[in-house]
Amino acid sequence: MNIEKACRTDARKITDVAIRSKNYWNYGAEQIAAWKEELTVTAGYIDDNQVFTLMVDDHMVGFYAFRPGNGKMIKLDFLFVEPEYIGRGYGKVLMADLLQRVKETDGEKITVDADPNAEMFYKKVGFKVVGQLKSSIKDRFLPIMEMEIKPAPGEASCTAQDGDR
Repeated sequence: MNIEKACRTDARKITDVAIRSKNYWNYGAEQIAAWKEELTVTAGYIDDNQVFTLMVDDHMVGFYAFRPGNGKMIKLDFLFVEPEYIGRGYGKVLMADLLQRVKETDGEKITVDADPNAEMFYKKVGFKVVGQLKSSIKDRFLPIMEMEIKPAPGEASCTAQDGDR
């Protein structure tokens, strides 16, 4: 198992993973087609953002992508796992790698507009719901979720010590 920075030439494979993973939730061909643009990762997107793929035996089983948001906010745009690998811990592997990488930035929070089916996954890894976003599907809302980024072990933090109160 290896996590690597995506290359421009990975764009089609990454997009295919996103579409297959989204379709895991049985949205139907018509809805997936409607989301095709949102699920497409282009070579330009890879150039401009942080995109990482999870490889197992030379097979791409998942990926994630993030970018700086407003101020100290990191925006998680994508985190998808191939359907046959969902539920095997690969999402947690991707999330752990993401958290390690964002700790190297000046970001203080990660935000994601989650698929409602993925809300429990994000809660289990430490995200909290802070709002909702109207979906393109009637009467459906996406949970807007955030996670505070903790300093890496050994880094200075700004918490008060007993004698500082």
